[in-house]
Amino acid sequence: MLRITDARTGHLVDAAPVRRGLTRVEAHTEGFDATALRVLVVADLLVRALELGGTPVWALLRADRGRPELRAAAAALGVRPFEEDRQPDPGLGEARILHVVREDGAEPDGARVAVAAAVADGSAILTRPDDPAGTRGPEDPAGTGGTEGPAAPAAPAAPASASSGAPPDTPGPDPAALRLALVSHPRDIPVRLDPAAVTGAARTLAHWRRAVADWASRPSRPVPDAVRARLRSAWENDLDTVGVLGVLRDVEHAPDLPDGARFETFAHADRLLGLELTRDLGSPA
Repeated sequence: MLRITDARTGHLVDAAPVRRGLTRVEAHTEGFDATALRVLVVADLLVRALELGGTPVWALLRADRGRPELRAAAAALGVRPFEEDRQPDPGLGEARILHVVREDGAEPDGARVAVAAAVADGSAILTRPDDPAGTRGPEDPAGTGGTEGPAAPAAPAAPASASSGAPPDTPGPDPAALRLALVSHPRDIPVRLDPAAVTGAARTLAHWRRAVADWASRPSRPVPDAVRARLRSAWENDLDTVGVLGVLRDVEHAPDLPDGARFETFAHADRLLGLELTRDLGSPA
């Protein structure tokens, strides 16, 4: 059973106290910046973990501003769509309501899952969907560059394509690499998304995708029971994505594990991580 730390008390609570009972997950954002994106990724991980445990989930986005940009960025990061909040909101008889909030943000009634700040360092990493040059922050709609503090980045840059008018040999960062950079740290630890961090995550992601595509050509084997138990123990223990990634690294290098089992393990873990680890299946070597 998934247990999550309630920021109000600092104690672990059951994310779904009633078996198969509906759980509402609300993502609260106050603007359009890297921390808001991290809140959405954590909320998405929470929804995925609950669904993997058989819990029905109702996911809502409560955003003070910047909804179109947030939704575009969330889609690029592999966050599944959240419903718009509705007022008044009578609820649907949920067994639990979980609010995913930034550490210094809103304090709604109910269990709160706090997320530490994320800072994007470098306009080449994150840009607004309508501003490829990264010249506007969320509070600078005129594109003047602003005068107070660094411009806050937002949506992951989409890979360049012929339709975008950009040269095909100058792609933007893979949004999944940004997601990997985020989930590689505990959610209560601040994260700096600088070029080195994103480049390192992109290399790891490309390496794993090539390995998964190679393993897929071998006879399939089930995920070993011990490995499946380690994965579930990690993500059910306060959404420990760092622990999940550690299991994958151990599986990759385990000397006696069949490649077919490696493939099934990575595919199974990706149902939580959302990194498209099987994306390159069938691609030329």
